[in-house]
Amino acid sequence: MTAHIIAAPSAEPAPGTDPHGPWLRLSAAFTEAVADLADREDLTVTCAPGKGRGAPGCFIPAQATIELDGAHLGHDPRTCDPSRVSDRERYPALWGVLTHEAAHAHHTRWTPPHGTPAAHIDAALALEESRIEAAQIRRRPADRRWLRASASRLVLADFMPPAGTTPGPMPGDPTPRAAASGGATISATMTPWDAGRAAALLLARTDAGILDHVETKPLTEMIIKILGEKRLNALADLWGIAHRTGDDDRETMIDLGRRWCEIIGIDPERPAPEPPPTSGEPSGPSPLAEAISGALRAVAKTDGASTSGAAEEKDDRRRREQAVREATERAARRVFRSTHSERGRHGPTAIIGTRAPRGDEQAAARRLARQLRAAAHRERVATVQTSPAPPGRLRMRAALAADAQRAAGAVPTAEPFTRTTRRHVPAPPLRIGIACDVSGSMVEASVPVASAAWILARAASHIPDARSATVIFGAKVRPVTHPGAVPATVTEFTACDSTEQFVQAVDALDGGLDLSRPGAARLLVVVSDGIFTAEQRRIGQKRIDRLTAAGCAVLWLNLTGRAYPMDGAHLLTLTNPAATVTAIGAAAARALRNA
Repeated sequence: MTAHIIAAPSAEPAPGTDPHGPWLRLSAAFTEAVADLADREDLTVTCAPGKGRGAPGCFIPAQATIELDGAHLGHDPRTCDPSRVSDRERYPALWGVLTHEAAHAHHTRWTPPHGTPAAHIDAALALEESRIEAAQIRRRPADRRWLRASASRLVLADFMPPAGTTPGPMPGDPTPRAAASGGATISATMTPWDAGRAAALLLARTDAGILDHVETKPLTEMIIKILGEKRLNALADLWGIAHRTGDDDRETMIDLGRRWCEIIGIDPERPAPEPPPTSGEPSGPSPLAEAISGALRAVAKTDGASTSGAAEEKDDRRRREQAVREATERAARRVFRSTHSERGRHGPTAIIGTRAPRGDEQAAARRLARQLRAAAHRERVATVQTSPAPPGRLRMRAALAADAQRAAGAVPTAEPFTRTTRRHVPAPPLRIGIACDVSGSMVEASVPVASAAWILARAASHIPDARSATVIFGAKVRPVTHPGAVPATVTEFTACDSTEQFVQAVDALDGGLDLSRPGAARLLVVVSDGIFTAEQRRIGQKRIDRLTAAGCAVLWLNLTGRAYPMDGAHLLTLTNPAATVTAIGAAAARALRNA
């Protein structure tokens, strides 16, 4: 079996190309990242084509070093940045190999005894492969995705006949590695030893939670044909014990290796059996080799389908969001930038005129401005900054990482010194959009909402970077106050329409105030009884869901005693229409405090 743990490295230089140029930079980036994977700060990673000492990757405990074969990268190293999580998706197999070796670095705290190679040592090391992966996903469940991606590389390397042969491309590879494959195929004979080895490397990973049973079911059936169900169950008991064995329990792992060999029917003290010699013309792969290949293809297909499905879903969400954003921008242009006359006593959704603000309205605007300023006040916050040099407090973990990077010949990127600074955080900007239903049932709300729109716009003018806007919606959508405008007069309107264009009203306020974009405290106020057509409710609910998901608070004011608000909106029933201003002001202050 290909060694993943090099217990006693030779004094001779390791085979493979030493990292240089972009490979050296990539090795330094892997060294920085492996600290989180292995929960160790002393590890160094070297990645270059030919590294790994015959395996896709290996761990050398005596040197605290992980070697990765760069032939499995599949991309130009100059374009790779593993510090970005999204970039790792381009080379999941190699990142999975790094995760696997990091699991060895954290969980393999025993070394096999030195001496003549023996079958029970090989068996114990095969059990160690699934044991450390089971422990890794218990500690870091998200690493399962990467360990699955690396399974084909690791298992293929263990079944390649020529020493040093690198596995060929598998289904799901982002980039074929023709130069590294050499057209090699899996070599697995129909012997109990090879069947047991396949069980340890694949079926044990299934019970560890890395692979799925449906992916390895045909292989299980093939192994039962070779070993029998009783012997396979006995082997499964052994890897179940291994998965519960401590990281430093060498005696138990060696004993499990001996018991494994006894179940298989070979001498534990003799070297692992060699493949039987072939005679005559070369034949095709054995049924066991085909079953192993089929299991690996099933894993690659599952991962490829899930990755493709996730990408398609992400693209669909992006297209839907773009379509909605374009609709809100069109609605904002149509409502707020219209050049035709918006006033008139006749026709639907009528603006009937303006009046000077009353004294109580001016006083309410001043009170609301004070409330909003108080809600926007922020205490000083502490910010922790790191740097490669003093001043600051020295963190030994980062200092050791910098030393490891220097030892690898890389430019240190770790910043071991930290210092804390405290500063005032500027108040978040405020965006308030008000949409008032002007159907006949909302006639009582027309006067207080017109007053509230002026008070809010006036109060917002006293808050840095605060903007508000009000629209009425019925058969059409009309602006009462434009985004950011400070009206000198109160605009009055009627409420006698027979239908409601709710979706366009929400879109206009969203497009005019950026209610769906983060970076501000945002509030949408809807004054309506919620009696809309089925189409307006269906699409309107999607708009409300989108705003709440983006962090915009939605307040639904009920002034009629009967209301059907959208899901996700906070319903507030007001028996006194004059209390509208107070309710909106309190909701705006709450949105500022929660921003």
